[in-house]
Amino acid sequence: MQDDTSTRDRLVTTAATLFRRKGYHATGLAEILAEAGVPKGSLYHHFPDGKAGLALAAADWTAGFLVRIIDDAFVPAPSYGEGMTHYCMKLAKLFQLSEAANTCPISALLFDGPESDAFRLHANAVFQRLIDAVAGHAQRLGLPEAKARAEAETLLIAVEGAWTLARARRDPAVLRSLPARLLPTG
Repeated sequence: MQDDTSTRDRLVTTAATLFRRKGYHATGLAEILAEAGVPKGSLYHHFPDGKAGLALAAADWTAGFLVRIIDDAFVPAPSYGEGMTHYCMKLAKLFQLSEAANTCPISALLFDGPESDAFRLHANAVFQRLIDAVAGHAQRLGLPEAKARAEAETLLIAVEGAWTLARARRDPAVLRSLPARLLPTG
C-alpha cells in the first residue's frame, strides 16, 4: 500500500506536468489519475475541491521547483549579474529538456484554469514567491532592497516574455540572451 504523502506527491507532480503540456481545461481528471496510478478516491481524499485544488497545489509545487533553480543559480554567484546569467542558462536548459511546446509552468495552471479570483490571487502569490527568492539573493549580493525588488520583478517579467518567444520560435537562445539584454553595458 502506498503512503499518503507519495500518493499526494504523485498526483501533484503528474498534474503539474499534464497541465503544463496540455493546459488546465484540456487535462481530464481520469488522465491525471491514470498517469499517477492512483484511484479516484485518493484525489478527493487529498484534494476535496477536486481539479481546482489539485491545480493550486501543482502551482505551489512548480514554484518550489523554480525557487530551487533560482537558489542553485544565485547561491554560488559572486554578483547579481552572474546569478541572473546562471538562472537564465538553467531556464534555457529546462526549456530544452521540457520540449519547447510547453507553456510557462505557472501560467498553464493558473491563467488557463477557471476564471476565478482565487486562481488569480494564487497566481500573484506564486509569482511573488519567485520575485522574493530572486530579491533575497540580490540583496545578499549587495543590491539595496528597493533595487533588488525592482531587478527581481524585471527579471520575472523578462523571463515570462522570453519563455513565450522561445516557445514560438522553439529556440532557447531567447532565454540565453536575457542577461545581455538586462545587464547594463559599459
